[in-house]
Amino acid sequence: MATEEAVSVSRASACLCVLCGLPAAGKSTLARRILSTAAQHGWRATVVPYDDLIPEQAFRTKVVEDGVNLQEMHTEWKSHRQAVLYCIEQFLQKSEILPEAPSSSGISVAAWEQCTQGLMGPKGLKPPLVFLLDDNFYYPSMRYEVCQLARKYSLGFCQVYLQCDLESCISRNQSRSQPVPTEVILEMVKRLESPNPQKNSWEINSITLNSTGTVSKSDIQRVMELISSALNNPLSLGEDNKEQKDADRLKCANSVVHQADQACRRLISEAMKTARENKVRPERMRSLAAQLSESKATFLHNLGKHFLHEVPFIQEEEINVEHAAKRAAEIFNDDLKEILSRIMNDK
Repeated sequence: MATEEAVSVSRASACLCVLCGLPAAGKSTLARRILSTAAQHGWRATVVPYDDLIPEQAFRTKVVEDGVNLQEMHTEWKSHRQAVLYCIEQFLQKSEILPEAPSSSGISVAAWEQCTQGLMGPKGLKPPLVFLLDDNFYYPSMRYEVCQLARKYSLGFCQVYLQCDLESCISRNQSRSQPVPTEVILEMVKRLESPNPQKNSWEINSITLNSTGTVSKSDIQRVMELISSALNNPLSLGEDNKEQKDADRLKCANSVVHQADQACRRLISEAMKTARENKVRPERMRSLAAQLSESKATFLHNLGKHFLHEVPFIQEEEINVEHAAKRAAEIFNDDLKEILSRIMNDK
């Protein structure tokens, strides 16, 4: 995301509306109906179709090697999602000049141009602008990034979750010219977390539509009322989001602790192997195992407290979790060597 200071956007000037749900739940169909209805309200509106903007190869896994020749799999979809929001942000900052999607962003320049075609309008007072973000958005963190952008520029923010049964989604998907693999949909069902205002206060402006059947005119009316309310009640940088910051901080701490735990387990396994190779007596082996286990538990507990209470708040996306976990494992390894040395000297 851009680091420039937030520019001023007048009240009710724009709204970011998230359309989320399983593949083939009806998001794109709903978006088209909203577009035609928005015109009747005098709003400028456009669909931001992530499937068209993000190239297919961004979702393919790659094999890479880290510093110790361990292979891991990763995709580039996350950076491409951030690039989409970056282009929206650039549009908001340059409201009088239509910005192009930078070729370095990796998203489709042609698709972005189609998204923004006809949005500029004449200079002077412009009607409200509605961005319909069409994607699965199955993790709350994905949706929260959009909320953060809306908060930064005092925009309206709302969410529409299309609830469709799995069988209907799979059936519709199979009739597409380029269907999503069924196994991807099945995996997404396990991961999908629908908007939950009780858990996440920032999701208060959300509605759920049953899209197993045909979305009704009354459903469209509900969406338009939701967007209108969001436009009339834009988010503010001054709003208290301590609860969400605390949740993000906990998520970040848990990620670091989890990866550090895996690394520490490997170190303990190597230490036990070294002790066996050096013929350490069975009773001393049991003592070593107990000491290392207790040391690991204490270390991870203190590591979690450190990230929760001492480290200045930063989101998981803004730090290198793997690097933090690796550094933590190096510190634990120093403690491990001391314990192993004492046992080895008294074998």
